Amino acid sequence: QVQLAESGGGSVQAGGSLRLSCTASGLTDRANCMGWFRRVSGKEREFVAVVFTADQRTYYATSVKGRFTISQDNAKNTVYLQMTSLKPEDTAMYYCAAEPLSLCWDNMPSSAMSHWGKGTLVTIAS
Repeated sequence: QVQLAESGGGSVQAGGSLRLSCTASGLTDRANCMGWFRRVSGKEREFVAVVFTADQRTYYATSVKGRFTISQDNAKNTVYLQMTSLKPEDTAMYYCAAEPLSLCWDNMPSSAMSHWGKGTLVTIAS
């Protein structure tokens, strides 16, 4: 059974930083695409960032480009999301996602990902 375990959420002031981690287990092979989505209460889950694990190609939502960095540690089956210059509008539940088979692409929909973590809450105070 595939499991994605997120950690690193919390509450910080605007302008601060947080780093989220997601460790995958139960996959037969390394997932092709791993990344992060987020959901604000009452809204649909939205794309944040993904990484194609074979060549470390990354894609970012326009709203986080230049502030967030996604990275991977293949030896640990872990992806990270370093978030800097955080804004109140970044407040959301952040979900790790993995897709074993397909490629990553820009603004990929959440329906393209097969496996999900339970989420970690990020709260940015103004």
